[in-house]
Amino acid sequence: MINNIVIDNIQIGKSLKPMIVAEMSGNHNQSLDKALKIVEEVAKTGAHALKIQTYTADTLTINKKDGDFFLGDKNSLWYGMSMYELYQKAHTPWEWHKPIFDRCNELGLLCFSSPFDETAVDFLEELDCPCYKIGSTENTDFNLLKKVARTGKPVIISTGMATVSELGEMVSVVREAGCKNLVLLKCTAAYPAKPSDANLLTIPHMSKMLNCHIGLSDHTLGTGVAVASAALGAVMIEKHFTISRKDKGVDSDFSMEPHEFKQIVKDTEVAWSALGKICYGTTNNENSNLSRRSLYVVKDMEKGDIITKDNVRSIRPGYGLPVKYFDDILGMKVTKDILRGTRLSFDLVK
Repeated sequence: MINNIVIDNIQIGKSLKPMIVAEMSGNHNQSLDKALKIVEEVAKTGAHALKIQTYTADTLTINKKDGDFFLGDKNSLWYGMSMYELYQKAHTPWEWHKPIFDRCNELGLLCFSSPFDETAVDFLEELDCPCYKIGSTENTDFNLLKKVARTGKPVIISTGMATVSELGEMVSVVREAGCKNLVLLKCTAAYPAKPSDANLLTIPHMSKMLNCHIGLSDHTLGTGVAVASAALGAVMIEKHFTISRKDKGVDSDFSMEPHEFKQIVKDTEVAWSALGKICYGTTNNENSNLSRRSLYVVKDMEKGDIITKDNVRSIRPGYGLPVKYFDDILGMKVTKDILRGTRLSFDLVK
């Protein structure tokens, strides 16, 4: 049994509806006003939390426009840019963090961030960030994992690209460094990702293998994968958020607009509630007596009359003898006069 996790005032666990996280990423287009507007729109969807990212272009890479540092994949959303140019465009300025955290707090949204290096953790600690999310690209950076684990706060790690042995290592690293509340997110680190690459059956397998809570970091288009993950036990679901894909934010092509995100919140809760429990027989809202057939007298009968298929039938509702006894009572006699529409019972036959 894996204990529930509490982040701020939000409980996370298999018996609870999934925590829904909206990722802002770089969809603010370098406008603080737009970033705060995103916060407001996320709050309207019913999501539990907003996540941002804490890095600068210089903490991630170097300013070089050729060779390994040029994004030359023509299928990439960011083809033709250098890594440095992309991160300059996508990063959330550190001086914006406090206004974003404050606005989330005003609107009742949990706010946290993904630090991409140790200096980002130090900065976020000054803001009393309630938990830390490590992205797939940093999930083998053991020094960073140790740094966030030592804060004593819950740690969330995306598992994109990680092998089974790497998963075991990252879990050991954070637990040995003091992390007691851990969530791993099944993730396909492609942007956008194909639903066929989601491999959601990994969620229950990973939970059993590593004895921890598992969620989903979803980069696919649409809502289907997120909803399916809830049905497989995901305790947290993260999706990118944009006010409008027409804004052409760096991640907007695979981000959800407000009405879509609201649908994710609704549908994942429905999928979770449908899991229920292992149950056989009649549920509270089923009425087997109305919907099932049973044996009824369909013609007036006098005492001593023989039961035949003409005077007793299997019909609805289900208050009479169960249908399985039909062959047993054929040829028997009734013990008294019986009116049409009477439920047949064993005390009426011999």
